[in-house]
Amino acid sequence: MFVDHPLIRRGAIEDRDYQRNIATSCLKRSTLVVLPTGMGKTVIAARVIAEILQTHGGRVLFLAPTKPLVEQHAATLRVTLTVAPERIAVFTGEVAAPEDRELLWRESKIVVSTPQVVRNDVKQGRVSLEGVSLIIFDEAHRSVGNYAYVEVAAAYKDNPAGLVLGMTASPGNEAATILDVCGNLGIEGVEIRTEDDPDVVSYVHDIDVERIIVEPPEAAQEIRSQLKKVLDDQIDRLKACGFLQDVERPITKDLLLAGQQIRARLDSGERQGPVFTAATAQAVAMKANHGIELAETQGMEALRSYLDRTEAEANSRADRQFLSRPEVLKARQLASESKTEHPKVRKVLWAVREQFLKKPDSRVIVFTHYRDMSEQVTRELATLPGIRPARFVGQATRGDDVGLKQREQVDMIQRFKAGDHNVLVCTAVGEEGLDIPATDLVVFYEPIPSEIRTIQRRGRTGRTRAGRVIMLVTRGTRDEAYLYSSRRKERRMHVELERLRRDLRQKIFVGQPTGETFVQMKPGERLERMRGIARGETTPAKLPRKPGQAKLPDY
Repeated sequence: MFVDHPLIRRGAIEDRDYQRNIATSCLKRSTLVVLPTGMGKTVIAARVIAEILQTHGGRVLFLAPTKPLVEQHAATLRVTLTVAPERIAVFTGEVAAPEDRELLWRESKIVVSTPQVVRNDVKQGRVSLEGVSLIIFDEAHRSVGNYAYVEVAAAYKDNPAGLVLGMTASPGNEAATILDVCGNLGIEGVEIRTEDDPDVVSYVHDIDVERIIVEPPEAAQEIRSQLKKVLDDQIDRLKACGFLQDVERPITKDLLLAGQQIRARLDSGERQGPVFTAATAQAVAMKANHGIELAETQGMEALRSYLDRTEAEANSRADRQFLSRPEVLKARQLASESKTEHPKVRKVLWAVREQFLKKPDSRVIVFTHYRDMSEQVTRELATLPGIRPARFVGQATRGDDVGLKQREQVDMIQRFKAGDHNVLVCTAVGEEGLDIPATDLVVFYEPIPSEIRTIQRRGRTGRTRAGRVIMLVTRGTRDEAYLYSSRRKERRMHVELERLRRDLRQKIFVGQPTGETFVQMKPGERLERMRGIARGETTPAKLPRKPGQAKLPDY
């Protein structure tokens, strides 16, 4: 079943219940749509645009925070809608000069733009929002503070007939935060969906999540022992300076918080000795902590690159103190002499090779948290026959590691879609925003503690057909802590989203999917469901779910 509408190309949009229900709600009132990555926010936007242009006329303004997203949305609308392509304009600082934008604005039915350009053009009087029937704010959670979305929305509030559609996958967990966004955009209603909701669940394909445990290399354990001495010494120094005194076993989060407290005291003008001592100790502790993580969960090459880079860029007291420690010198020697790489590297090669042996036309994404590992994994994958990997990183250039410009990112995704590359090795830039196509396999080189980022990574598969996720975990390391942290947060998120609906309903209109959600189950049913997940008896790939039953990954 496809959407049948005069302004939507035949066969372009599948008619999905939740997208239809949300689009209908968006046509009644200005609405914030909260949907996970991969569930079709842009499709909903296209349905709303088509109906607004058909019934109200006027002009539609589609705002997105980055140039690649602007171009991506414009391309999607051109192939989805029957609006003449030349009447869908792109506004960015690079695409059109100010005098050209004024003419394009008058001649276009849809303008897709970064918000800064529109804000400036409105201020300069080059364009007017008076004839705009609909404004769409992509990544609407940015609509706080002095971000350009807020100013554009303020200018648009003078248009009583105008409609607003906000879209986000990451709204925050507090009702006050969402209400702040809604107030800034002039939004009157909220539509929240997860893949467990009854009007969504039949469109979600199973994802088989496989956890692979590996043992840390022997060299990593000795390196950890050496760097742990440095870390413990610095923690003792911090405690002597009055920080971390109430924390028995500080972790990375505690060290970061101590750093914020130290900087706040320095910024306030405090110039006493203990604060400077604490600043150096915190910086050295972070370096030792990072070295331990690289040795345990990434590999010797990543650790060597980090230590070499620290030496090459050493320009602070903390750098010099860290590098001169005998334990660090010993760790560098062990890393240099190690002839074995982390077993995760072999597991990545095995997983990718196995996937292409089963399905030669596969598309695969490998996620790595660190750039050094993305480079190493790409290089190793290129040695496999039939594998054409590409490294997909952000724009920042770090030393000799040159980032990808936004245009290069878009081009690389197009080559991945076309099959020129069949494996993308991505850092965090591949988790959200850009329209990376559905894949057959997603490999996590390491777990990450963020449930949102985990869901976004996992959402790169299972979109149009069943998919697989392989998660590599080093036993006895922070990999395990991150794994369980992410799983715990994700389970809590299912409960929190229902609470969010309830809390928001007291202040604003909240659409409610029909049927029974996981949180609405009776306590006994919910408990049995969770026990089944814990026992490994209930996973997306093994048991069919009742409508509304939670689809929580068993990893």
